[in-house]
Amino acid sequence: MKLRRDDMVMVITGRDKGKTGKIMRVIPKENKVVVEGINIFKKHTKPSTKVPKGGILDIIKPIDVSKLMVIDPKSGKPARIGYNVTASGKERVFRVGKMAAPAKPKAGKDKE
Repeated sequence: MKLRRDDMVMVITGRDKGKTGKIMRVIPKENKVVVEGINIFKKHTKPSTKVPKGGILDIIKPIDVSKLMVIDPKSGKPARIGYNVTASGKERVFRVGKMAAPAKPKAGKDKE
């Protein structure tokens, strides 16, 4: 999994679409992460020893990695993560977008 704790991510699909937050926990076996302020659910609890007052609590649940894009720290835009392998090891690279190349004429289409 390419996402790490403390990465800033943006939700790209679902009910929290467009929201951003910091990754608090990574669960690689389930391919999920916990992001602060994202995927919050209400849980109704009875009074107990842990929660003596009871009531309605806000619970942050894990969200699937496929619904997130990491935010490039330099540009602040959603990006994909790649790696450059060098002699010293792997270096993490953020790819914001591929630049559109100018259109090339197709071979055999130039009839004048």
